[in-house]
Amino acid sequence: MSTVNTLRGPIDSMQIGTTLMHEHIMARNPELEQNIVHPEYDEAAIFERARKSLTSLHEDKGIDTFVDLTVLGLGRDIPTVQRLAQDVPLNIVVATGYYTAKDLPTYFHTHGPDGLVGKTLGGPDVLETMFVDDIVKGIPRTDGVKAGIIKIVTDEHGITPDLDRVYRAAARAQAETGVPISTHTNVHFANGRDQQKWFKANGVDLERTVIGHSGDSTDLDYLRELMDNGSFIGMDRFGMEFVLDDESRVDTLAKLLEQGYAEKITISHDAGFFSINTPPSWRAKHTPNWHHHRISDYVLPELRKRGVTEDQITQMMVVNPVQVLTGDAEATKAVAAKVLGP
Repeated sequence: MSTVNTLRGPIDSMQIGTTLMHEHIMARNPELEQNIVHPEYDEAAIFERARKSLTSLHEDKGIDTFVDLTVLGLGRDIPTVQRLAQDVPLNIVVATGYYTAKDLPTYFHTHGPDGLVGKTLGGPDVLETMFVDDIVKGIPRTDGVKAGIIKIVTDEHGITPDLDRVYRAAARAQAETGVPISTHTNVHFANGRDQQKWFKANGVDLERTVIGHSGDSTDLDYLRELMDNGSFIGMDRFGMEFVLDDESRVDTLAKLLEQGYAEKITISHDAGFFSINTPPSWRAKHTPNWHHHRISDYVLPELRKRGVTEDQITQMMVVNPVQVLTGDAEATKAVAAKVLGP
């Protein structure tokens, strides 16, 4: 496929352009919000701030596409994102998948293939059906907005039985639809290795996967291993300095680029405009650089100081996203020829 689904419909590979591959607009919890009034959830103010920032990203910083990896478990609310982004000029790719570090809600147990309800219904796992329908038919209550990527998680508990179900649903959905898989990892547990081992054992093409949050690590051997095995790595938490300072992140990235890995890296922030878990006031005080302009304003200038070339930056931010999002080698070559030259 040479197109990718976005909030406004499919776009051609040539329209993807400069891309932030792992971001969020809002992370919410509908059940909590119905029962605990969050003092900082001011929708009008959030909309205004987000529209201004996203517009500036495109018009002032040259960002063309923004991949929002907010899925179920993080409070995905695509109808609200549609309203927010109505007049925003950049492309927004939304995701399907499920975000949990350990357990699925009871619904997925009763409706699982061996569950109280599921075993009477037959058919594929409800997770697989949800992922495929989000990609092929459209996300419910959105008038046909289709997901362009699948998001799954591994953290401190490893691939638990419930996560194995999520992974199997993601693998089957990818095989059926061709969209890529992007992951959450915790580098302290080197989850990327476990993810790749699972993917390989279950027939997932590692070249259609992005091992997320790899930029939290400064272990060059680990990062090279992930890329040498075929996956892209997401150096995707610039600004999240309570995990790792940006100078270390930039140094690690510059070293990998010097060693010839530009074709296997994507960069981003994992930032958002509102999170019920880490609200704006906390972020402003404790992590002020964690925002969607950090790469443009700080990271790219610092990389250039370290000798990183414009072609390497373009490879990471334009060419690699096309390869990840479309999986189309010929389309990727065409984009590379246009933006990098022969």
